[in-house]
Amino acid sequence: MSTRLAIRILVMSLFLAAAIHAAPAPPAASLGAASFSAEPGDARSDSTAQAPSAEEARALGQKLIANQHRDDDALDEYERLERYVDRTSAAKSATTEDHTYRVVPTGGGTLKILLKDGDKPVDPAEYRRQLQLWESVLEMMARNDSRAHTAEEKYAKRKRERAQFVDAAGSAYVSTWAGRETRNGRSCDVFELRPDPNFHPHSMFQVALAHVSAKLWIDREAAQMVRGEAYVNSDISFGGGFLGKLYRGGIISMEQSEIAPAVWLPTRYEYDFSGRKFLFPFEQHQTIEASHYRRIGSPNDALALARDELAAGKAFSYDP
Repeated sequence: MSTRLAIRILVMSLFLAAAIHAAPAPPAASLGAASFSAEPGDARSDSTAQAPSAEEARALGQKLIANQHRDDDALDEYERLERYVDRTSAAKSATTEDHTYRVVPTGGGTLKILLKDGDKPVDPAEYRRQLQLWESVLEMMARNDSRAHTAEEKYAKRKRERAQFVDAAGSAYVSTWAGRETRNGRSCDVFELRPDPNFHPHSMFQVALAHVSAKLWIDREAAQMVRGEAYVNSDISFGGGFLGKLYRGGIISMEQSEIAPAVWLPTRYEYDFSGRKFLFPFEQHQTIEASHYRRIGSPNDALALARDELAAGKAFSYDP
């Protein structure tokens, strides 16, 4: 697993592990630097709300996990648009890259088809070439040959690694109810997660859990995550520091919304962290906005769609 992939899996695991071991307590302002606060205007606090019981919090967390697993399965049947905006690390950050992709399922993950570089649409011939690539990947998966098996195994491995991180995070954190807020029009219970000193990691990636705290907004009615924020409290080493290191001070956030009845999928990610991969330093200051989700269905359905679009020969358009 690459260092950057491990970082993303780590963050998702924190978000999915929310509230499983939560205990009612006063708002956790005493957490200090590991604490988060909503941006002005984004949320409205409910000062009259009462903390859920420990049993209610655990039930909410268990339902959250079940819903998220169902959402993850649903994501394999959806395409979407994603806009990636990379920035410099300067105080007045400037945009260094701005790409918009059509992200399509392949049966063994996803494929990103470039639509725009900044405001400039991709050349129609290049778009068609990418569409043909999608078709060829789907045809390979449909043949179920050795390459398809390899792709499926790699995708299954990534899913297992994510599930293992979720299970580990469920034991690695102490969650505290921090109040109730209305966020994006949804009534949310807010939980703060801090590392449990009694947790014993079983892999070098699980070791990272001890270095990260988080805050989560959980929709009370739907038991779905509306927003999650993670804060890197101290440097995280991978492979004893040989493989890489994520430096203290990184902040990562994620937002989700209901894109179909009972289906919640990501709509925004923000990454602001720096580190080192082997001997080479790197920084990531990136925003990803996901929109225009459209259910395609099975890989066979996706293959039929790709073939139809190639036969039509028209430029890509999307009607929400």
